[in-house]
Parts: sequence; structure tokens; C-alpha cells
Amino acid sequence: MIGTDEKTDLALIKVDGNNFPYVKFADNAPRVGDWVVAVGNPFGLGGTVTAGIVSARGRDIGAGPYDDFIQIDAPINKGNSGGPAFDINGNVIGVNTAIFSPSGGSVGIGFDIPADTAKAVVAQLKEKGQVVRGWLGVQIQPVTADIADSLGMKTVEGALVAEPQPDSPAAKAGIKAGDVITTVDGAAVKNAHDLAKRIAGMTPGASVKLGVVRNGEPTTITVALGQLPEQRQAQANPDESERADGPKLGLMLAPATDVAGAAGKGVVVTGVDPNGPAAERGFQTGDVILDVAGKAVSNPADVRNALTELRKEGKHTVLMRIKSADATKFVALPLDRG
Repeated sequence: MIGTDEKTDLALIKVDGNNFPYVKFADNAPRVGDWVVAVGNPFGLGGTVTAGIVSARGRDIGAGPYDDFIQIDAPINKGNSGGPAFDINGNVIGVNTAIFSPSGGSVGIGFDIPADTAKAVVAQLKEKGQVVRGWLGVQIQPVTADIADSLGMKTVEGALVAEPQPDSPAAKAGIKAGDVITTVDGAAVKNAHDLAKRIAGMTPGASVKLGVVRNGEPTTITVALGQLPEQRQAQANPDESERADGPKLGLMLAPATDVAGAAGKGVVVTGVDPNGPAAERGFQTGDVILDVAGKAVSNPADVRNALTELRKEGKHTVLMRIKSADATKFVALPLDRG
């Protein structure tokens, strides 16, 4: 297991109950291809050392929203978790955490928590007794090529705000649904996952300047981050429906005011053509369309009229904001399919 000396920034390594000399956390992230040595107690065999290389960085393995693992191919097995991974200079580059293994044993795909993450977590535990994360308070999603096209963006990057949470730091600062967050304090945001990691790594109360693209125009919004709450939607039930857009999108819609449980806002999807483009993009019966191309809709005619106008303008995609059973998100649908 890895601990830290209370008076220094050095890691204390414990293997099989014995303390090893203090060693230093690495100051820089390892490069892909660098040699790495993993120490641990695989299957209860104390003090085992294995060697390999750094296979990749920034891995998202679905363990949580802030995944940023180092992938190594030094053999890691049950009992290695919590042990250190060293570079050739004896610095700790990561903490052995997980493996990918269909068989239960090592197949050369292991994952380490990076040293900088471990240092930050240990420091917060020592100082506060818990880990606190910065909180922006938005539901975000990746910017796909279709979404970028519908928003008039030239690059497929940034994080699209599906919905700011009520009374959140983002809502108070004026962040709106449809905004694309492209920078944090001047540094480019690659995607939604990148934004989540950065905000989480910041101190609650910190003032952050966000570069935002709104309606195709860049702007800057300053947000005072909150602290991530420990705990954090509405589901519509289909009823009688009406054809909204003909066969183009493959949707049957009804006003939310006519559907029980739909909270009376938007247009409810009451049917989805399994062979239509809407089904391909994940639309399901019970989803609620809140707005089309940035305009709120309240009945199927609103949707139909919006689609007609977009086609007249020569648009190839339409961006809809929908609320499903578990989240609010944007979905881009093609308009030029008959």
C-alpha cells in the first residue's frame, strides 16, 4: 500500500507489512513506451515485482466520471491493488488499481491511478478527512460531427451543455442549454469527459473562466465553482399520439399536456419507427422533446414547422434537446433522408 510521510511529499511503500524507504512520487507523467515496475502481493505472494511498459495514458474504463488511468502491461493480478508502479528512476508513477481480464488473471492490460491524482487525494484526506471536488452543475455530452454541423461549429470538440441544474453554479452564472464549453481558464476542452475531469480537480469556490460558444458566437463566462453534492428526472408515459413530421424522422408525437406524467412541458415521443433515423439516434417512446434548433416546442405542429423552416434554409441536420428517463441531452438528426 502507498501512504505519505506527513512532513514530506514522499511516498511510503508498505509491502507484506514491511515499510520500504521513502520514495518520491514522479513529478511528470510517464510517456507511452516508458519502462515501469509494479510491486505488490499477487495471490498473497508477498513482495512480488513485475516489469513492463506504459501502454497508454488517459484511459476511461467506466469506473467513474473522472477516469484517467495509466495503462501498463507489467503483470498485475489479485493482490496487486494499492501497490506502487515505479519508473526506472525509482519514482512512483501510479497506484495499481485494476486489470482487464476475461480469465481473472493477468493478460497484460493493467490500470494505474496516476501519481498526480494520488498526491491530490492523499493531501485532501490528510487536510480535510475527505475528498472534495469542484462542481459546475451541468449535464454535458460530447460534441459529435452532426451536432457540430447543426451548431455551425468548424471543429468537433468541447462539451455541449444539455441542461444546467437548478440553482447550480452554472445556472447562476448564466450557462444555458445549447452552450458549448470550449475552454477552461484558456485551456482547450477536448470533450465532455475532459471538462468533467478538469472541473472536478479544481477547488470549490474557485473562480473559473469558461470559453463558451453560444448560437455560433464565442463568449466568456466566469463561474464560481461549488462543491460536488454527495447525491444527485422525469419520465413520460405514452398516450394517444399524432404524426408530427411524416416519415422523415420516424417519430409519433403528442403534446406533453396530454400525456400523464410528462410534467406538461415539451412534446412526448409516443412512437418510434424502428427503421427511421430517430431510432438510429436512440429515440425511445416516452422521451420528451423540449426544443428544436434552440426553440421551445409545445405541440407536434411546433416540431413540424421547425423542421420545415430548417429544410428551407438548407440545413442538413436538426439539433433537438430531449429529456429521457435518466438525463437531458441533445440529439442531432439528419434532415436530408426521405
